[in-house]
Amino acid sequence: MFQYASHSLIKESKAMPEIRVVIADDHAVLREGLKSILTSSGDISVVGEARDGQEAIDLAQSLSPDLILMDIAMSGLGGLEATTRIRKEFPAVKVLVLTQYNDKEYIIRFLRAGAGGYVLKSAPGRDVVAAIRTVHGGGLYLNTPNAPALIMEALSKEEKTLKGSYESLSDREKEVLKLIIEGMTSRQIADALTVSIKTVVTHRANLMEKLGIHNKADLIKFGLRHAVASSNPMKPSPSSELP
Repeated sequence: MFQYASHSLIKESKAMPEIRVVIADDHAVLREGLKSILTSSGDISVVGEARDGQEAIDLAQSLSPDLILMDIAMSGLGGLEATTRIRKEFPAVKVLVLTQYNDKEYIIRFLRAGAGGYVLKSAPGRDVVAAIRTVHGGGLYLNTPNAPALIMEALSKEEKTLKGSYESLSDREKEVLKLIIEGMTSRQIADALTVSIKTVVTHRANLMEKLGIHNKADLIKFGLRHAVASSNPMKPSPSSELP
């Protein structure tokens, strides 16, 4: 379910599986403090630590973590280039930015690079935990002002390409996409369209391939940008999880 606040756009997940996290920051004291906060949450384990972007990339490959908590300014390879490479080479690994820089351009560039969230280091530990859970669950998290507007701006560059791709979808694929964006599960979509779950899964795979979209978070971004659920696009149904 989405929650809208003055500083965040959050998709909460019902389940709380263990989330395997790598911390990428060049300050050892900060890494130790974060590790203590995260491990005390009960559902987050810190499986690795990186001192720069290259080490973060190496750990993404060797450890396959669920999420990398990424700083921006690090000695060696920086966080932006590391995020771009990780999201391209290891798309299953999500990235959450944790930084001191409350800068609009940084936020937009990281969102375009594929980061699932952006949190300031001045935020309390509970916000960092909430952000990790949100991004791990496929949502977007920003604890910065004007978050929805920044998301729209970050995605504007992709509008023309995605619009053309959207027109390539069949009518049934567009219908399935609309119901996904509105928050229905595959079973609910199957019931609504009177088809099998297998058929829904096939349509979903086909439309994601045509749109060049590979995960739920990107589908959510697409829906937010293009208002695919045109009847009431910003008010999803109670369940927003895909199986």
